[in-house]
Amino acid sequence: MEQLNANLHGNAAVETAQKLFELSSESATLLRNVSSFASCLLSVDSHDEPAQLLQGRLKNYAKRHAMLCEPLTQFTTLADEPSIAAYLSDPRTAQAEFSVRHSRKRSHEVLSLKEETLASGLAQDGVHAWGTLYSQLSGTLRCQVPRGNDVEEMGIAQASGLLGSRAVDERQGAWRAINEAWRSQQETCAASINAIAGWRLEMVRRRSTGQAPAQAVHFLDAPAHMNKITRTTLESLLDAAAGARPLAQRAARLQARAYGRKTLGPWDERAPAPALASGAGDARIPFADAIALIAQAYAEVDSSMGDFVHMMANKHWIEGTVGPNKRPGAYCTGFAKSRTPRVYMTYTGSTSNVITLAHELGHAYHSWVMRDLPRSQLSYGMSLAETASIFAETLVRDALLARAETPAERLDIAWEELAALVTFVLNIPTRFEFEKRFYEQRAERPLRPAELEALMSDTWSRWYGDTLSEPDSMYWASKLHFHISGLSFYNFPYLFGYLFSLGVYAKREEFGTEFFARFNALLRDTGRMTAEDLAAKHLHVDLRETRFWNDTLATLAPRVDAFEALLDELGFAP
Repeated sequence: MEQLNANLHGNAAVETAQKLFELSSESATLLRNVSSFASCLLSVDSHDEPAQLLQGRLKNYAKRHAMLCEPLTQFTTLADEPSIAAYLSDPRTAQAEFSVRHSRKRSHEVLSLKEETLASGLAQDGVHAWGTLYSQLSGTLRCQVPRGNDVEEMGIAQASGLLGSRAVDERQGAWRAINEAWRSQQETCAASINAIAGWRLEMVRRRSTGQAPAQAVHFLDAPAHMNKITRTTLESLLDAAAGARPLAQRAARLQARAYGRKTLGPWDERAPAPALASGAGDARIPFADAIALIAQAYAEVDSSMGDFVHMMANKHWIEGTVGPNKRPGAYCTGFAKSRTPRVYMTYTGSTSNVITLAHELGHAYHSWVMRDLPRSQLSYGMSLAETASIFAETLVRDALLARAETPAERLDIAWEELAALVTFVLNIPTRFEFEKRFYEQRAERPLRPAELEALMSDTWSRWYGDTLSEPDSMYWASKLHFHISGLSFYNFPYLFGYLFSLGVYAKREEFGTEFFARFNALLRDTGRMTAEDLAAKHLHVDLRETRFWNDTLATLAPRVDAFEALLDELGFAP
């Protein structure tokens, strides 16, 4: 490392960098492996003290590891082109060419080695400590949920499970209880979100005066670069979503109509389809049946995809139990050493749960088809990370709809389709716009809880219009994504992935028997290409133009029409 620091462009620096690449790759794999283990334990039981202690120790190791790897980052980002060419000429490092070339696009933002090392060292007990605090709070916070004539105390994850109830009163009661619980911690949450954003904005300010010649850095540059897209693509995506807002609002009104109301409440965001008759549609779907349903839908693309779903279940790589101390949410993770995926969620048997399980198994499948690639080609942008997962959602919904034999089943599945449209085209842009407006205001000063509530309410109203009975004013506190310390704007990738995956899905008929091979090839390229290059190669489209996004959104209009026709057929009052 001393050779690397002393001579950024010499042969000794190149050889040292190549050795450091191997060491950093191996050590990162071991750290991620144990970190995944600790995170899995804490997701299931947030009170697991040994796992908390282990996670704390690992944070120190991660901090030290990041500091030791910084000279390599400095070299690959700032070295001259002849040195980089020499570095990549070795078979050990040639596999990392895309990641190196992509990182060098931000070379103007890199600070001195001393400054980068200092920032990395301070981050664990600085910005990341706030993310950890929020995560621990979400696992231990209790809320008082009305259940009939009684009130039951439960964790946030357990209460969140009630938001999928068919009973409107139960959903609303759980939602209000959750929000009251978060309101009791609003000062802590405000401190968290302000500190995390403040840290990032200060880093943006300092990076704007980084390497000569200095260039202005925007707080959206890092998330766009991390997602391997350009700001132009991001703007085109959001412009298309804004243009489709009337369609999504129409879908929301149709959902309200199905419940005999003019508007939805924020507690209806995860509501299932209403029952057509007393007790109809209330039956839970056993976990084993959900696995069979998803596997059969996957197998319609290729039998190996169905086999993969059964393998995940048979190896017990899916955690879907219900527990009082489980953390909320659903995700896919994995063990870097064995390259095996894991899925986490709280499975209670609703149709929405089945779709969520299909989504997370899509993530798992994505990592599974890449498991033999070099480690340096396994990291893909979050926007592309949603490709297989939302593709899987669409696949399972269409398969279930095709099998539906009763009006209740048809409504249940079509409802999930409309719910996805509302979520991705209204809710996700709401999150993005709130975060963007928050960062713009946070550049002046921290925002008080009341100001965060007002900003959140205004943004909900701007996107949902008159389709909501009231905005979700505490969403800034209750939504984990705003408090993730390791990355910002964890929202637009979902919209990107939703529309991009629908674009891929639309190619099934065009590609015919070649689709499965093409699909896997696309997934395998996600860690070694930008999203724009990937789309040009596999789909022959330009993501920087709104045409692709608008064309994809246009395919959703017939689905909304079909849902409205179904409501007419079933006799729902307009």
